Amino acid sequence: MGTDLILTRDMMLVLGLVVFTMVMFMFPRIRVDATALVVLVALGVARLVPADELFSGFSGNAVISIIATMILGAGLDHTGALNRLASWLLRRSKGVEDRLILWTSAVAGLMSGFMQNPSVTALFLPVASRLSSRTGVSLSRLLLPLGAAIVMGGGLTMVGNSPLLLLNDLVQSANRNLPSGAATLAPFPMFQPLPIGIALLIAGLVYYRYPGRKWLRAGEDSKDVVTPGRTESYFAQAYGIEGEVFELTVGPESPLVGMSIGEAESQPDAPLYLALLTGSDARLSPSADQMIWVGSVIGVMGNRETVQAYATSNQMKVSARLRNFADLFDPSRAGISEAVVPPTSQFIGRTQSELKLRKRFGISLLAINRDKKVFRSDIRQLPIRAGDMLVFHSIWSDLAQAGINRDFVVVTDYPKQEQRPHKLRWAIILFVASMLLALTTLLPVPLALMGGAAAMIVVGVINMDEAYAAVNWKTVWLMACLIPLGWAMDSTGAANWVAQQALERVGPWMPVWGLQAALGLLTIIFSLVIGNVGATVVMVPMAINVALASGSSPLAAAMLVALSASNNFLSQSNPVLSMISGPAGYRPRDMWRTGAPLTLFYLIITLVAVNLMF
Repeated sequence: MGTDLILTRDMMLVLGLVVFTMVMFMFPRIRVDATALVVLVALGVARLVPADELFSGFSGNAVISIIATMILGAGLDHTGALNRLASWLLRRSKGVEDRLILWTSAVAGLMSGFMQNPSVTALFLPVASRLSSRTGVSLSRLLLPLGAAIVMGGGLTMVGNSPLLLLNDLVQSANRNLPSGAATLAPFPMFQPLPIGIALLIAGLVYYRYPGRKWLRAGEDSKDVVTPGRTESYFAQAYGIEGEVFELTVGPESPLVGMSIGEAESQPDAPLYLALLTGSDARLSPSADQMIWVGSVIGVMGNRETVQAYATSNQMKVSARLRNFADLFDPSRAGISEAVVPPTSQFIGRTQSELKLRKRFGISLLAINRDKKVFRSDIRQLPIRAGDMLVFHSIWSDLAQAGINRDFVVVTDYPKQEQRPHKLRWAIILFVASMLLALTTLLPVPLALMGGAAAMIVVGVINMDEAYAAVNWKTVWLMACLIPLGWAMDSTGAANWVAQQALERVGPWMPVWGLQAALGLLTIIFSLVIGNVGATVVMVPMAINVALASGSSPLAAAMLVALSASNNFLSQSNPVLSMISGPAGYRPRDMWRTGAPLTLFYLIITLVAVNLMF
């Protein structure tokens, strides 16, 4: 480290790929996982990573661990554990708002230490919705403290979030490229960050208990804040979806005869089309290409006057009594729900007509809530974005089946299929056992976690198809493809060169804590741009080299960077914030107002705690 490094061709190629990754993540001409794949292939073609190691990220400890934690979380969900949790939280809080926010946030934060942050958020959105509907506390007051607790609680263990899961793999890579005489870096044990995670979680709970409360109250002034629920009054107020359900029988003179459902419902005066009976085939959410014939019965929703006028102009007979669709519209079987689109969704950038929601899933899309604006007309051609709130009408079992792919997260509490409450004890025992085994040195962490997942499948807590569906493959792919970029930063000397350049410019006068603060801030900025996985892959090798050059602890620098990569309370580039912003109606200024102080507190706590521990 003492001699000046020359910027080689390989270094320039690696740094060029880092810049390319950042630009593509900021301006996503192609999806981020596709960008990661392009980077992986480029690393192989340019021989920056050996061919026999290029795809090792897919079998790396971090990737196996993240797959296992997703399956374990799905096992808990399938036993109805969260429904019981909602009831328990209501009893503990006694309906008092401050207690409800505190207890819900604390439990979510503790769970996030053992499951991935987006998974915990997906599990807790329906819980928060149920608590909101039962207590009257709006989601705008519940979800920001909940999201902050989930992010901060991810620092409790080495499996709580993606940056910490990646850390040991990156440290192992750094060991292969240490300068002569440097001590080998030991991997972090399972509960190494526990004291830091506890301090962060407590700070988040205290922040929203006292100073942060005023911003929660300020955010509640808007009358159009979205509070998911299933009552007719809510959907009427939030989306203008109101009225009764009617059956319209198509007469021989009707102009709709020979039209498709898609053509008929695109008429400007058409009510909401929810069901179709042709012959003896009655179905909810008919696909857009199904045809309307003489004698067809259409189930529609709207106010009586509008539906009557529409039926008269189109030669149809109106019946307010549901003779054909009574079973289909039973509230215990079907209804209206809301779902938020996460940043990992396959729906992003595609329109309803492309997705064919009714044909594929049996789901009718009634409206889209985007940035406080509700779209109801011409939504078939409206591309879906991350954070959109989608309003569905469907059979509950169809909704549950469609939600398995995690392309949307339903925030409305509804009856779900395949709940296995009789397996609850097995799920809890196996979850706890796998975590305890991961704590010990008896088994490696990935093996302990995957063993727990395998045991859940064997005893019937979750079946194999549900296990496959529980894995967010986009997250897995992104991580596996970017891990070799971190290896290349180390092996080519690019991280060492960047560290040397940085130290030359700040000079010897910069104290160690100043360098660490700079690393933390730079990581936070990177995480806003390229996400927490990308920031970790780029910054950990650089931080280790900066620490070695400055004579400070490389393990402290690596841990600081991994924790700072999750220090994002300002932007929807954080998957947790992206998932909660739609249901609660948060705007960017709401997140900046509450998130800026929290980001500063998080950085200070991690700086102090890391230096005390290392």
